[in-house]
Amino acid sequence: MICVSIANKTFEECKEISHSMEFAEIRLDTMQLTPEEIKKLFLGHKKLIATCRPGKHNDEQRLMMLSTAIDAGAAFVDIELESEDDYRKMLVKKAHEKECEVIISYHDYDGTLPKEELEEIVSGCFRLGADVAKIACKVKTEKDNARLFGLLDSDRKLVVIGIGEHGKITRIVAPMLGSQFTFAVLKKGEETADGQMTIEEMEKLSRILGGHND
Repeated sequence: MICVSIANKTFEECKEISHSMEFAEIRLDTMQLTPEEIKKLFLGHKKLIATCRPGKHNDEQRLMMLSTAIDAGAAFVDIELESEDDYRKMLVKKAHEKECEVIISYHDYDGTLPKEELEEIVSGCFRLGADVAKIACKVKTEKDNARLFGLLDSDRKLVVIGIGEHGKITRIVAPMLGSQFTFAVLKKGEETADGQMTIEEMEKLSRILGGHND
Protein backbone atom coordinates (compact mmCIF):
# COMPACT_ATOMS: atom_id res chain seq x y z
CA MET A 1 0.00 0.00 0.00
CA ILE A 2 1.23 3.50 -0.84
CA CYS A 3 1.02 6.28 1.74
CA VAL A 4 1.14 9.81 0.33
CA SER A 5 3.26 12.14 2.45
CA ILE A 6 1.85 15.67 2.68
CA ALA A 7 4.03 18.57 3.81
CA ASN A 8 4.34 22.35 3.55
CA LYS A 9 0.66 22.96 2.84
CA THR A 10 -1.97 25.31 4.18
CA PHE A 11 -4.81 23.81 6.19
CA GLU A 12 -7.21 23.96 3.25
CA GLU A 13 -4.68 22.42 0.85
CA CYS A 14 -3.82 19.67 3.31
CA LYS A 15 -7.46 18.87 3.98
CA GLU A 16 -8.32 18.69 0.28
CA ILE A 17 -5.35 16.44 -0.58
CA SER A 18 -5.57 14.13 2.43
CA HIS A 19 -9.30 13.56 2.07
CA SER A 20 -8.84 12.64 -1.60
CA MET A 21 -6.28 9.96 -0.68
CA GLU A 22 -6.95 6.48 0.69
CA PHE A 23 -3.84 6.65 2.89
CA ALA A 24 -1.75 9.70 3.78
CA GLU A 25 0.86 10.98 6.21
CA ILE A 26 0.41 14.49 7.62
CA ARG A 27 3.81 16.07 8.32
CA LEU A 28 2.69 18.42 11.09
CA ASP A 29 6.24 19.71 11.64
CA THR A 30 6.16 21.44 8.24
CA MET A 31 2.84 23.25 8.67
CA GLN A 32 1.40 26.09 10.72
CA LEU A 33 -1.81 24.54 12.03
CA THR A 34 -3.95 25.39 15.04
CA PRO A 35 -5.16 22.58 17.34
CA GLU A 36 -8.65 23.01 15.88
CA GLU A 37 -7.31 22.64 12.33
CA ILE A 38 -5.38 19.50 13.30
CA LYS A 39 -8.56 18.08 14.80
CA LYS A 40 -10.52 18.81 11.62
CA LEU A 41 -7.85 17.16 9.45
CA PHE A 42 -7.92 13.88 11.33
CA LEU A 43 -11.67 13.69 11.92
CA GLY A 44 -13.54 11.54 9.44
CA HIS A 45 -10.54 9.91 7.71
CA LYS A 46 -9.86 6.28 8.53
CA LYS A 47 -6.20 6.09 7.49
CA LEU A 48 -3.94 9.03 8.34
CA ILE A 49 -0.48 8.98 9.93
CA ALA A 50 0.34 11.83 12.30
CA THR A 51 4.04 12.72 12.11
CA CYS A 52 5.88 15.63 13.72
CA ARG A 53 9.64 15.43 13.29
CA PRO A 54 11.91 17.19 15.81
CA GLY A 55 13.66 20.46 15.00
CA LYS A 56 11.09 23.17 14.45
CA HIS A 57 9.00 22.48 17.58
CA ASN A 58 9.96 21.47 21.10
CA ASP A 59 8.70 18.23 22.63
CA GLU A 60 5.86 19.96 24.48
CA GLN A 61 4.54 21.45 21.24
CA ARG A 62 4.98 18.19 19.35
CA LEU A 63 3.22 16.26 22.11
CA MET A 64 0.27 18.63 21.91
CA MET A 65 -0.03 18.36 18.14
CA LEU A 66 0.29 14.59 18.01
CA SER A 67 -2.06 14.10 20.96
CA THR A 68 -4.66 16.27 19.22
CA ALA A 69 -4.33 14.13 16.09
CA ILE A 70 -4.67 10.91 18.10
CA ASP A 71 -7.75 12.18 19.93
CA ALA A 72 -9.31 13.15 16.59
CA GLY A 73 -8.87 9.66 15.15
CA ALA A 74 -5.40 9.28 13.61
CA ALA A 75 -4.88 5.68 12.47
CA PHE A 76 -1.13 5.85 13.19
CA VAL A 77 1.27 8.07 15.10
CA ASP A 78 4.96 8.11 14.17
CA ILE A 79 7.40 8.43 17.11
CA GLU A 80 11.17 8.62 16.60
CA LEU A 81 13.21 5.85 18.26
CA GLU A 82 15.58 8.41 19.77
CA SER A 83 12.77 10.35 21.46
CA GLU A 84 12.97 11.17 25.16
CA ASP A 85 11.46 8.42 27.32
CA ASP A 86 8.70 10.54 28.88
CA TYR A 87 7.62 11.99 25.53
CA ARG A 88 7.51 8.55 23.90
CA LYS A 89 5.75 6.83 26.81
CA MET A 90 2.99 9.46 26.94
CA LEU A 91 2.32 9.17 23.22
CA VAL A 92 2.41 5.36 23.22
CA LYS A 93 -0.02 5.26 26.14
CA LYS A 94 -2.44 7.75 24.57
CA ALA A 95 -2.27 6.05 21.17
CA HIS A 96 -3.05 2.61 22.53
CA GLU A 97 -5.91 3.99 24.61
CA LYS A 98 -7.39 5.43 21.42
CA GLU A 99 -6.71 2.35 19.27
CA CYS A 100 -4.16 4.30 17.23
CA GLU A 101 -1.24 2.19 16.00
CA VAL A 102 2.24 3.29 17.04
CA ILE A 103 5.00 3.48 14.45
CA ILE A 104 8.41 3.75 16.08
CA SER A 105 10.81 4.95 13.42
CA TYR A 106 14.57 4.74 13.04
CA HIS A 107 16.35 6.91 10.48
CA ASP A 108 20.02 6.69 9.48
CA TYR A 109 20.89 9.33 6.89
CA ASP A 110 24.56 8.27 6.71
CA GLY A 111 24.39 4.59 5.82
CA THR A 112 22.98 1.12 6.47
CA LEU A 113 24.24 -0.77 9.50
CA PRO A 114 25.08 -4.51 9.50
CA LYS A 115 22.02 -6.75 9.63
CA GLU A 116 22.63 -7.85 13.23
CA GLU A 117 22.56 -4.24 14.41
CA LEU A 118 19.47 -3.48 12.35
CA GLU A 119 17.73 -6.52 13.85
CA GLU A 120 18.52 -5.22 17.34
CA ILE A 121 17.10 -1.81 16.42
CA VAL A 122 13.91 -3.48 15.17
CA SER A 123 13.61 -5.45 18.41
CA GLY A 124 14.17 -2.23 20.36
CA CYS A 125 11.30 -0.54 18.55
CA PHE A 126 8.90 -3.28 19.62
CA ARG A 127 10.21 -3.31 23.19
CA LEU A 128 9.35 0.39 23.38
CA GLY A 129 5.74 -0.13 22.34
CA ALA A 130 5.71 -0.18 18.55
CA ASP A 131 2.92 -1.82 16.63
CA VAL A 132 4.96 -1.15 13.49
CA ALA A 133 8.73 -0.60 13.28
CA LYS A 134 9.92 1.70 10.50
CA ILE A 135 13.56 1.37 9.41
CA ALA A 136 14.83 3.98 6.94
CA CYS A 137 18.52 3.95 6.01
CA LYS A 138 20.73 5.67 3.47
CA VAL A 139 21.55 3.16 0.73
CA LYS A 140 24.93 3.33 -1.00
CA THR A 141 25.31 -0.20 -2.42
CA GLU A 142 23.13 -3.10 -3.50
CA LYS A 143 24.24 -4.96 -0.37
CA ASP A 144 22.61 -2.21 1.67
CA ASN A 145 19.35 -2.92 -0.15
CA ALA A 146 19.78 -6.65 0.46
CA ARG A 147 20.23 -6.08 4.21
CA LEU A 148 17.07 -4.00 4.35
CA PHE A 149 15.09 -6.59 2.41
CA GLY A 150 16.42 -9.28 4.75
CA LEU A 151 14.68 -7.63 7.69
CA LEU A 152 11.35 -8.54 6.11
CA ASP A 153 11.94 -12.26 6.78
CA SER A 154 9.90 -11.82 9.93
CA ASP A 155 6.39 -12.10 11.31
CA ARG A 156 6.69 -8.61 12.81
CA LYS A 157 5.04 -5.59 11.21
CA LEU A 158 7.78 -3.57 9.51
CA VAL A 159 8.19 -0.71 7.09
CA VAL A 160 11.56 -0.79 5.33
CA ILE A 161 12.84 2.12 3.24
CA GLY A 162 16.13 2.80 1.47
CA ILE A 163 16.96 6.51 1.45
CA GLY A 164 18.52 8.05 -1.64
CA GLU A 165 18.73 7.26 -5.34
CA HIS A 166 20.20 3.78 -4.81
CA GLY A 167 17.45 2.90 -2.35
CA LYS A 168 14.53 3.62 -4.68
CA ILE A 169 14.04 -0.07 -5.41
CA THR A 170 13.09 -0.67 -1.78
CA ARG A 171 10.21 1.76 -2.10
CA ILE A 172 8.69 -0.40 -4.83
CA VAL A 173 9.73 -3.93 -3.90
CA ALA A 174 9.61 -3.91 -0.08
CA PRO A 175 5.77 -3.90 0.07
CA MET A 176 5.78 -6.95 -2.22
CA LEU A 177 8.02 -8.71 0.31
CA GLY A 178 5.97 -7.89 3.39
CA SER A 179 6.65 -4.24 4.25
CA GLN A 180 3.39 -2.81 5.60
CA PHE A 181 3.42 0.19 3.27
CA THR A 182 5.65 2.62 1.42
CA PHE A 183 5.72 6.38 0.94
CA ALA A 184 5.23 8.62 -2.07
CA VAL A 185 4.36 12.24 -2.85
CA LEU A 186 1.59 13.64 -5.01
CA LYS A 187 3.90 15.43 -7.44
CA LYS A 188 7.56 16.18 -8.06
CA GLY A 189 9.06 18.93 -5.92
CA GLU A 190 7.07 17.88 -2.84
CA GLU A 191 9.44 15.13 -1.66
CA THR A 192 9.85 14.79 2.10
CA ALA A 193 12.79 12.37 1.79
CA ASP A 194 15.68 11.73 -0.60
CA GLY A 195 14.69 9.20 -3.25
CA GLN A 196 10.93 9.59 -2.83
CA MET A 197 8.86 9.17 -5.98
CA THR A 198 5.42 10.36 -6.99
CA ILE A 199 2.43 8.11 -6.42
CA GLU A 200 1.91 7.97 -10.20
CA GLU A 201 5.47 6.71 -10.75
CA MET A 202 5.17 4.15 -7.99
CA GLU A 203 1.83 2.79 -9.13
CA LYS A 204 3.17 2.38 -12.67
CA LEU A 205 6.33 0.59 -11.52
CA SER A 206 4.33 -1.61 -9.15
CA ARG A 207 2.06 -2.70 -12.02
CA ILE A 208 5.08 -3.53 -14.18
CA LEU A 209 6.83 -5.53 -11.46
CA GLY A 210 3.58 -7.24 -10.60
CA GLY A 211 3.12 -8.40 -14.16
CA HIS A 212 0.42 -5.92 -15.08
CA ASN A 213 2.25 -3.75 -17.62
CA ASP A 214 -0.17 -1.40 -19.35
